Amino acid sequence: MKSMMKRLFAGALAAAVLTGLTGCSGGSQDPNHLLIVHGHGDWHPVNIGLEKFAEDMEAETDYTFSIYPNGQLGDDSAMVQLVKAGVVDVAKVSAGALEQFNPAYSIFSIPYVFQSTEHYFDVMNNSEAVQEIFNSTRDDGFIAIGWFDSGSRSIYTTKEGPADSPAALKGLKIRTMNSPTSVEMINNMGAAATPMSSGEVYTSLQQGIIDGAENNETVLGDDGHGEVAKSYTYTQHQYLPDIVIMSVETWDAMTEEEHQKVYEAMDDAWQAHEEEWVQIVERNKQEAIDMGVQFYEIDKTPFIEACKPQQEAFCAQSEDNARYFADFQSYLK
Repeated sequence: MKSMMKRLFAGALAAAVLTGLTGCSGGSQDPNHLLIVHGHGDWHPVNIGLEKFAEDMEAETDYTFSIYPNGQLGDDSAMVQLVKAGVVDVAKVSAGALEQFNPAYSIFSIPYVFQSTEHYFDVMNNSEAVQEIFNSTRDDGFIAIGWFDSGSRSIYTTKEGPADSPAALKGLKIRTMNSPTSVEMINNMGAAATPMSSGEVYTSLQQGIIDGAENNETVLGDDGHGEVAKSYTYTQHQYLPDIVIMSVETWDAMTEEEHQKVYEAMDDAWQAHEEEWVQIVERNKQEAIDMGVQFYEIDKTPFIEACKPQQEAFCAQSEDNARYFADFQSYLK
């Protein structure tokens, strides 16, 4: 039976911010009505994927769902806490938001732990280590039930030509996320890491405060960075999955058959998300080409070699880390 806290929260949530959005006049006390939250807009592939998940589950089980997008309940850390408490049933969060509960989640941020899109998909879909990590937070009140692709991060600059080696990046100020892993990675790749918020990147590129940044292709069109940065090199140094987590309270209330339905629904959700994600990436790439952006495919070996110290340091932290890393690399073809 769902907790009183959840029933009270659901009522307050509906009354405060959701009345009229879902047609609900108040919070449901039905233990089979589940709440899903995430931080993206309702147009985003994540929302499309989660809508497909809810649609499948409603067709195959007695559960019903309400989805609340746009970070209405806070950032990733806040959403994790709500899932841990059993207040929210399902949330999509970044892998980085889960590192505080199991440091093994940091493996997804290590540069070149995935060396191609094919390698990335193969590991995420088939690795026993991934499943072990996904289930490792049961004592914290949640488990992961699946993942979504968010593309690869690569370097783009205001300079002409490809960024194809550490030597080519030497002396360039490259914006990165404000995390020790990201800063060390960009420095190892030969550039001068410059952490800043994403909202500052366009102006900083335009004014020459930075020489480039690293992200997936969507920033070129949707954020307009292709207007000022004309060289995009597929360094593909990180593939950072989005993780879908579920409250242990919710999971344990389900039957084994319903567990199987959850996994099947997540498979369909992944496909729906991926189809939309690919279209968005292609649209942004074409918009960037129309702006005059040049795209470069390179041999990533020099960067892979340059980032090996980070991989070795991760493996040295624990036997589990070393085992997980070895498992991931076993899928390289």
